[in-house]
Amino acid sequence: MPKIIYLTPDGTRHEVEVENGYSVMEGAINNNIDGIVAECGGACACATCHSYIDDSWKDKLAAMDDMEDSMLDAAFERKANSRLTCQIEVSDALDGLIVHVAENDY
Repeated sequence: MPKIIYLTPDGTRHEVEVENGYSVMEGAINNNIDGIVAECGGACACATCHSYIDDSWKDKLAAMDDMEDSMLDAAFERKANSRLTCQIEVSDALDGLIVHVAENDY
């Protein structure tokens, strides 16, 4: 299983295995990663799974669609590397992905 590295706002590093086909958000929820609130359950309707993808991985992810881009406009402190983790599907190609969890408890 691919390992995803979540770095929470308090500086804690969580390296967890996430099944292929799950979203990065589901990986966080299933492993009790703080900061991924996921109020909408992964429907791309709330932006509470907002995170920053490490610069070394930005170009390795599938491009975001218009719906994700629009929803990110509602995210707190959107940046060039902002993504909704509910929209990133885990695969072997993402082994080692580094996700900086945003402040989603606003």
